[in-house]
Amino acid sequence: MFDVRRLRLLRDLSLHGTVTATAEALHLSGPAVSQQLATLEKEAGLPLLEKQGRTLRLTAAGRLLVEHTEVILGGLSAAEADVRALRAGHRGVVRVAAFPSAARVLLPTVWRALAREAETAAPELRIVEHEPGPAADALRRREADLAVVHAYTLLPRTLPPGCEQHRLLDDPVLLALHPSTAARLCIEPGRKADLARLADENWLLPGPETSCHELTQRACGAAGFVPRATVLASDFSVLTALVGAAAGVALVPRMALPADTNGISLHPLARPVTRTVSVLNRTGDARQPHLGLVIDALRLAASQEAEAAEGITAPVA
Repeated sequence: MFDVRRLRLLRDLSLHGTVTATAEALHLSGPAVSQQLATLEKEAGLPLLEKQGRTLRLTAAGRLLVEHTEVILGGLSAAEADVRALRAGHRGVVRVAAFPSAARVLLPTVWRALAREAETAAPELRIVEHEPGPAADALRRREADLAVVHAYTLLPRTLPPGCEQHRLLDDPVLLALHPSTAARLCIEPGRKADLARLADENWLLPGPETSCHELTQRACGAAGFVPRATVLASDFSVLTALVGAAAGVALVPRMALPADTNGISLHPLARPVTRTVSVLNRTGDARQPHLGLVIDALRLAASQEAEAAEGITAPVA
């Protein structure tokens, strides 16, 4: 029978890549980690790791064992959470990692919904802002319990091992122009826009550390040109403010728009691009009551946001 502690070590090594990094993360010595992993290989009767440069990577048997380990750890986590809840008389703490516009738009609604559940011992919510990649990493490292992430139709994202995904909403990407720019290009208010017509415009791009930056590059590339970036800013409120000052044009997911869009002409794309927003949890964790409450509240917030957005995103007939 496998020892859960050794299985956890193998899973942690798959995240950190080296014995040294794994040992540091777990406050163990390198030899102790190596010894435990060697024992696990003997128990498995198959090689679980192989060298790749300075790092170790999982063999096919190692990957299979890590997948099962994620399920086992998820079940143990659920049991521990339930026991803690019984001891403490409440449903615990839920740590949510979310990308900025989801944190701004969805999580306040979630917070209010949980506050209304106070009499039924709703969980305490703790929020940290992360881009989708780091949010998923935090989830797998057990630094977060839920990760709110996104993936673009032009920039798909694979589901991390050991995770479950719950789709929340489809967030359309819009072209944001100054009204004078739209008039000059003969793009009527609310009409679909062909990006090829904007090849000579100044482009306001999200920072290169974000997936939104790559999305803009790919969307413009599909339209036949490389965007001339005159501004790089990771905050969409900065980009939309500059669009309102006629500094250039930008692609903006609808959920990232500011509350006040006066002075900005918004247009669906002739070749639609969508950002799918989802919440991830570790496999099996969604059965935990306190996590289930937060996931349900996220679904409700996403449904309300999608309904409120219908008038903004519908193209003019």
